[in-house]
Amino acid sequence: MNGNHRADIKPGLEVDIVLKQDQRTGKLTRGTVKDILTNSPNHPHGIKVRLQSGEVGRVKHIIQP
Repeated sequence: MNGNHRADIKPGLEVDIVLKQDQRTGKLTRGTVKDILTNSPNHPHGIKVRLQSGEVGRVKHIIQP
């Protein structure tokens, strides 16, 4: 599942995000959602979140439990 819809993302979910500095390479970082930072219901590049580790990026994949 991709991370373009805010309704699909909840704190505690495991996700793959792209950090700002990794946008050119597309390198993914896996972590657990702490906060949802995007207010709009949809975003074409992915919903911006903060992970438990403090890293901020846009969700590319939601890891199914």
